[in-house]
Amino acid sequence: DPRHAEVAVRNIARAGLDKLVEVRVGPALESLPRLADENPPPFDLVFIDADKVNNPHYVEWALKLTSTGSLIVLDNVVRGGRVTDAESTAEDVVGTRAAIELIGRHPRLSGTAIQTVGMKGYDGFAVARVLA
Repeated sequence: DPRHAEVAVRNIARAGLDKLVEVRVGPALESLPRLADENPPPFDLVFIDADKVNNPHYVEWALKLTSTGSLIVLDNVVRGGRVTDAESTAEDVVGTRAAIELIGRHPRLSGTAIQTVGMKGYDGFAVARVLA
């Protein structure tokens, strides 16, 4: 969202990090292949907080752009407890559940989900460490 990017750019500049941080705007599934083509050094940390239906794709891209010891953080994985509802067909729930299952079965990942509670109710995040 360009409005969110504007806020991010201002905050990054205010923090004095505008020479180190680049903000890219657009659908991630379009920009991630371009980023990979640039062959950047591996990222130490990837934070995923995007459209939940594509969470499994974002985890796969994170694996391509990280190396051993990197961390992948996936936000909003509890979804008010809806992720555990096996009957739910909501796209956000299905995508999030698929990403959690991917983290659980992927041979290059070791991860866990952590529930959080706040003003908005309860949700959580998953943290996965890249093993190899």
